[in-house]
Amino acid sequence: MESGKKTGRTYEMDMCSGPLFSKLVVFAVPLMLSGILQLLFNAADIIVVGKYAGHESLAAVGSTSALINLLVNVFIGLSVGANVLVAQYFGAHRIKDLEETVHTAMVLAVGGGLFLVAAGVLLADPMLTLMGTPEDVLNLSALYMKIFFVGMPATLVYNFGSAILRAVGDTKRPLMFLMAAGVINVVLNLIFVISFHMGVAGVALATVISQCISAALIVRCLMASDAPYRLRYDRLKLVKDKLLAIARIGLPAGLQGAIFSISNVLIQSSVNSFGSVAMAGNTAAANIEGFVYTAMNAVYQTALSFTSQNFGARNYERMTRILWYCQGMVVVVGIVMGGGAVLAGPELLGIYSSDAQVIRYGMNRLRIISGPYFLCGIMEVMVGGLRGMGCSLLPMFVALTGACVFRVVWIFTIFAVSRTLQTLYISYPVSWTITFLAHMMCYVMVRRKLER
Repeated sequence: MESGKKTGRTYEMDMCSGPLFSKLVVFAVPLMLSGILQLLFNAADIIVVGKYAGHESLAAVGSTSALINLLVNVFIGLSVGANVLVAQYFGAHRIKDLEETVHTAMVLAVGGGLFLVAAGVLLADPMLTLMGTPEDVLNLSALYMKIFFVGMPATLVYNFGSAILRAVGDTKRPLMFLMAAGVINVVLNLIFVISFHMGVAGVALATVISQCISAALIVRCLMASDAPYRLRYDRLKLVKDKLLAIARIGLPAGLQGAIFSISNVLIQSSVNSFGSVAMAGNTAAANIEGFVYTAMNAVYQTALSFTSQNFGARNYERMTRILWYCQGMVVVVGIVMGGGAVLAGPELLGIYSSDAQVIRYGMNRLRIISGPYFLCGIMEVMVGGLRGMGCSLLPMFVALTGACVFRVVWIFTIFAVSRTLQTLYISYPVSWTITFLAHMMCYVMVRRKLER
């Protein structure tokens, strides 16, 4: 299964033999660039509305992020289940199981996307109201969210399709597809907002169109392949045992993402109480942090895919090396990018808004969260190692306690006593540290059980 042949396997990578560190880097770098490019979809939205539609529109786009993630993360988690299963079958050379998993995953993507269209449109107004979104932002936030969710089937098809390609070592083609869609997204943003004066509706529509393009490209790629993971319309169906296996690994991962989002929704609600200017600064800073997180998350995805293939091939000693290499990589990425975001904070925030108050609020967040962001990275890599071995329920319970419960308790105790944004933001690095230590203990226990 080595790459280099003039077949559909050209982009594949043998993760189970050969030099390890260089392969980890070759796999992770395109994945980092893909994630950063995908984030640029949202960044383009935020920059354009911040510059040309005012801070109310900037706050409107940003205030929907936590809520969108809450609804979407369960299905994104299921794509992690598909990634792990495809990688394990690929590493074990189980072709029939691989083919059934691919087609089950794509049916699940379309069905989940249609469900999210309905959920997003119906729940936008009541959930934004429940979050305490200010009146001057509420209608704009609801409009952005409803249009955004129309593109959910395309979003999930892209995410599931790219998860399949990552599982066999291909991170280059998803990057190329996102580059094409990203350029179109930026151009449409400028046309819809500046020329047509469509505001938040324009940036949402541009995002939906670009998502449809990236989904079409990934589907075309899978259908054109002559490898075992080729997508065929006549084989699209839900295979029960594969659906259950994807759910067993992916559902806890998705619920963990939703759990984090619940705490983030509560934190966003607390930020909302400081007014639309604080919301705008928080939105801009969170978007900058998103680039740091996405780069670190690429290392998590690398640990997940490499561990999964080697678990399928029963290369347990190589799995240990994968974990430590990935931990070193994520610490370097987190310190360099997180520290860089703090140092260049005023200039970066100035891209989103020229309002001095917005920049001040944004720097307040960057100093507390972005500086120690590498703690989040090492926590995520531990989770990648656990999920790669098929253990997904345990990390979910750890996240439930270490992230959701801890942050909720923090909001209703420490933040209630000292109602400042600094107090609110400190809950992030504290919860990352606690959760990482718990995940590390879980990993040691699972490896010992595996070796016995």
